[in-house]
Amino acid sequence: MNIYIIFIIKGKMIKLWGVDDMDAYKVLEIKQSIFENNDKQAELLRSELKKNKTFLLNLMSSPGSGKTTTVIRTIEALKDEMNIGVMEADIDSDVDAYAVSQTGVKVIQLHTGGMCHLDADMTRQGILGLGTEEIDFAILENVGNLVCPAEFDTGASKNAMILSVPEGDDKPLKYPLMFSIVDVLLINKMDAIGIFEFDLKAVKERVKKLNPNIKVIPICAKTGEGIEEWVDWIRTEVKNWNKE
Repeated sequence: MNIYIIFIIKGKMIKLWGVDDMDAYKVLEIKQSIFENNDKQAELLRSELKKNKTFLLNLMSSPGSGKTTTVIRTIEALKDEMNIGVMEADIDSDVDAYAVSQTGVKVIQLHTGGMCHLDADMTRQGILGLGTEEIDFAILENVGNLVCPAEFDTGASKNAMILSVPEGDDKPLKYPLMFSIVDVLLINKMDAIGIFEFDLKAVKERVKKLNPNIKVIPICAKTGEGIEEWVDWIRTEVKNWNKE
């Protein structure tokens, strides 16, 4: 006997496969979001971080976009002004944590055990390992992925993402959720824009349609281009976080 599964989400029926005979499949009604518990945990973590005056930045992007290089540039620009801690999230290895450790800031490696994202509980475990007693600015370098990390609230104060020039200017069209949930978009590897067919104006227009309040900052983590504007944004956000 075949069983056909139906999900009813927010009153809309979604049939995964099957026939038209309603007796041939089972109906499951989802009344609560599967993300509801995570969202609650995220809000709780955010409140705790605010109480401790720790600003947590969730940094997301595809693999190879330059996240770790950007993190290192950011640390170099701010380590004399703030106590910085970094959480490096990967499915495996500790190569990024080792690279960041050379800056002298506190860093821990998070292994996700094959999962392609971090949720609020996993972030909390990382925060406990990092400790926030003397951390003003914590950076979570999320797993390299433009899909899963966008779906889970980590409890971060702000969300940022990197789009590198070699990835192409069509990514806001292919991964709209990621671009719609971040506060700032760094367009990295601007030194390569003459090599690749990358329309910066088109990217800005596309992301503004998805997210009118997004801030777009072109940078080159390798050369330092645009980094000062980026760290100025961080300075302002950290200051506002501690004032509110």
